[in-house]
Amino acid sequence: MLFLVGALLVLGVVLGAVAHVPVPVGVAAGLAIALWLAVFAARECLSDRRRTTRAGQARGGAR
Repeated sequence: MLFLVGALLVLGVVLGAVAHVPVPVGVAAGLAIALWLAVFAARECLSDRRRTTRAGQARGGAR
């Protein structure tokens, strides 16, 4: 519950800060964050796939 309160507090601070910048700046920042998250997700997905493949080969898994 405390984590949820903290997350909502941080969300309020971030939204409050974005409300004071011009719209194009807020949109550009949002797009930059979305791109960063997409790259992170793709790297994690590829990393997980490599780890799974290596673990299967180490145990003599099916080919």
